[in-house]
Amino acid sequence: MTRTDEPAPAATPAAAKPAGDSASISDKTSRAATLTRIRAALPFWMSVLLLPLAVIAAGLGGWWVLLLPGFAWGLYSVIDALAGLNQDNADPDTPEAELFWYRAITMIWFPLQMALVYGMIWYVTRATHLGGWETFGLFFGVGVVSGTIGIVYSHELMHQTNRVERWLADLLLASVLYSHFRSEHLLVHHRYVGTPRDPVTARYNEGFHRYFYRVLTRCPPSAWRAEAALLERRGLSARSLRNPFWRYAALQFMFLTLAALIGGWAGVGLFMLQAGVAIWQLELTNYVEHYGLTRKHLGDGRYEHVQPRHSWNAAHRATNWLLINLQRHSDHHYKPQRRFPLLQTYPEDEAPQLPHGYPVMTALAMVPPAWRRVMNPRVRAWRKRYYPEITDWMPYKRGTTPMPR
Repeated sequence: MTRTDEPAPAATPAAAKPAGDSASISDKTSRAATLTRIRAALPFWMSVLLLPLAVIAAGLGGWWVLLLPGFAWGLYSVIDALAGLNQDNADPDTPEAELFWYRAITMIWFPLQMALVYGMIWYVTRATHLGGWETFGLFFGVGVVSGTIGIVYSHELMHQTNRVERWLADLLLASVLYSHFRSEHLLVHHRYVGTPRDPVTARYNEGFHRYFYRVLTRCPPSAWRAEAALLERRGLSARSLRNPFWRYAALQFMFLTLAALIGGWAGVGLFMLQAGVAIWQLELTNYVEHYGLTRKHLGDGRYEHVQPRHSWNAAHRATNWLLINLQRHSDHHYKPQRRFPLLQTYPEDEAPQLPHGYPVMTALAMVPPAWRRVMNPRVRAWRKRYYPEITDWMPYKRGTTPMPR
């Protein structure tokens, strides 16, 4: 008679996996994840290609000196036309550890740019095959690199909280003699964008050349006043050594002195040429970013909060690689400390979109009639969409609305 209450036979234990196999699988997974992150970050590293192109341009001379602006402006705009838009958004809560390969390009750029600028000064002041226009063209291209890459990277770095990145931002800005931009940008622009207190907000119908003169003359004193007010709230004088303008002056003097030591007065002139081109590039971009977009005055010096509608955006794939997502500008104003790979793009019903990437739009801005023909109808449509209740735009256009409190 078979007994049904006997215990069932014990199950045969599965063969244990050697510890080495688990570790191997974990290593392979980690390596695969790292390679995926490197591949995703790699397009943002294309800026490094500008360095060998500069060497080629300097060595060959002639029309080759146009390689740098041709690559930075022309090639990326062509790729934009072919590659289209990128409206994908990364997870904004991505851990910082996964952003290493994105952060690395901004962290290493300062020594690369210094090698480019001073290496070119050393070479050109000793070269015999470069004529005057070739030298000018070459350093115009160096300035395009310093502005399109160096200042944009400094902008990313200055918004971070750690001291190393902020120092790198200061060094990059000092290398184009525009150190005050950090104070103006952090203390004035982000707080007062779209109001008459922000010199960088381009007014409706204001041509770039008039705008450029205005920001060159108004931004340095505006930055000084902002730092002085900050020091006053801490019980310190504007002449205190805590004022970063002392650091700005020392760094800029150091870079000019180095240019003189390497290339004499010619070296100083070439250094100032690349700095001037870089500043011009920066202010062209600033002009485009907020042209005609003003915040509504609510009365008694109060203005509405900054919203996505107060910046021009562009989702063009290649120029966002070049400018490390600067064209996702609305989200930058929403979260200034957000790392560039995590910046979000907004649909057109939330944030105004440009018809082309920044390089094409900045070229257009150099021809004010063409710029107005393209952009003024867009600004008027923006006004009707978001502020139909405002019937008199003249005070906004002239910048005569009350100063914000």
